[in-house]
Amino acid sequence: MSYDPKSLKAEEFINDGEIRETLRYAEEHKNDRGLVESLLQRAEDCKGLTHREAAVLLKCEDPDLIEKMYGLARRIKERFYGNRIVMFAPLYLSNYCVNGCRYCPYHGQNKHIPRKQLSQEEIVREVVALQDMGHKRLALETGEDPKNCPIEYVLESIKTIYGIHHKNGAIRRVNVNIAATTVENYRKLKEAGIGTYILFQETYNKEQYEYLHPTGPKSDYAYHTEAMDRAMEGGIDDVGCGVLFGLNLYDYDFVGLLMHAEHLEAVHGVGPHTISVPRLRRADDIDPDQFDNGISDDLFARIVAILRIAVPYTGLIISTRESKECRERVLELGVSQISGGSRTSVGGYAEDEEEDSSQFEVSDTRSLDQVVSWLLDMGHIPSFCTACYREGRTGDRFMSLCKSGQIVNCCHPNALMTLKEYLEDYAAPETKEKGLRLIEKEVERITNPKVKETVIRHLHDMEGGMRDFRF
Repeated sequence: MSYDPKSLKAEEFINDGEIRETLRYAEEHKNDRGLVESLLQRAEDCKGLTHREAAVLLKCEDPDLIEKMYGLARRIKERFYGNRIVMFAPLYLSNYCVNGCRYCPYHGQNKHIPRKQLSQEEIVREVVALQDMGHKRLALETGEDPKNCPIEYVLESIKTIYGIHHKNGAIRRVNVNIAATTVENYRKLKEAGIGTYILFQETYNKEQYEYLHPTGPKSDYAYHTEAMDRAMEGGIDDVGCGVLFGLNLYDYDFVGLLMHAEHLEAVHGVGPHTISVPRLRRADDIDPDQFDNGISDDLFARIVAILRIAVPYTGLIISTRESKECRERVLELGVSQISGGSRTSVGGYAEDEEEDSSQFEVSDTRSLDQVVSWLLDMGHIPSFCTACYREGRTGDRFMSLCKSGQIVNCCHPNALMTLKEYLEDYAAPETKEKGLRLIEKEVERITNPKVKETVIRHLHDMEGGMRDFRF
């Protein structure tokens, strides 16, 4: 099959021959200093790089050039995202699964892990616990089981979550990470008001994919890989991609990930809203040492930086799979969204589970407030903003604002106002003190006089109990 980014066939827009030729080209040119410097210079315009150009940067071994990549990634991150870091938490609804994935403890053959599906009453308790932390944005997670976790259950759960208002708490955006499904079901998810539909490819190598997914619906490589096209056909214009680094050769999946982004741009006019960069972690019945494709922290940081250079408008997500030290490093290089206070077990927020139903081990076990305080110490603005989704700034509308640089006129003030909400309602005294100092400094950076005046007024109104201001 030939490579065609506009094709709707998985093996044509994620073409094995093109990936291997790209990696061969990158290996041959990795020490071409002139080429690498020209790519970095051209990427300064924040228009991104092709998968082949990015692969050359990934293969480059020159320490001086790698430092230049890091510097460019920092500048691009600052231009589009400033010092804002969006906060979210995963919510596991069910770990019933019929797939046979070799790397996931939810696989159907695992008889050790306790199986559980949250009732709507249990979902209420979980969400109240998350609201009491201060979260406004969730990512729903489930295993794939048409009998125990049908789409109707997911839709009912979304409705339940949006209907829970506890004290000043409310979940304002529900992103959904569930198995590949039909256009009809994606339409139902869109009608339910989801934010981003997220689906990890795990690996783009078809042969390795089929080995890792020997049984179950997920074993169909084409159906899984083409899911984003069906989601967009169903009206979902914000989609999130990702691979699980450590399953396959990192460079193959890095190229495949960028080819998928190029495909979505070519066919639908808008690339992925987010890209996630998880690494394989230990879990029940899963030993990551069984996989020999793990990547070092240094290589992981380089991958994040080059993704920021190659797809400058796309949000990059890192979870609590990674340690505090690793997350601190990549925040500077391009990551724009992180989870905080996460639990990866079903029912893990309302009460500690006696039996472990976690999908993976969490490396960063700090509370949300500890994470917020840490971000403030580094000069970041922890943002709980969901305004773009609620104002209809999604898909190509969001991307056009982002590419023109106008999105900062919304994102920066919204970040400050949602941070103020958090500080008033949930923060520890020390965190609140640090946050208020940062807000005072950041307000002075707002260049539009009318916006600045409005933000100052709303920040004052919050002290009187008013909430949910947004641009």
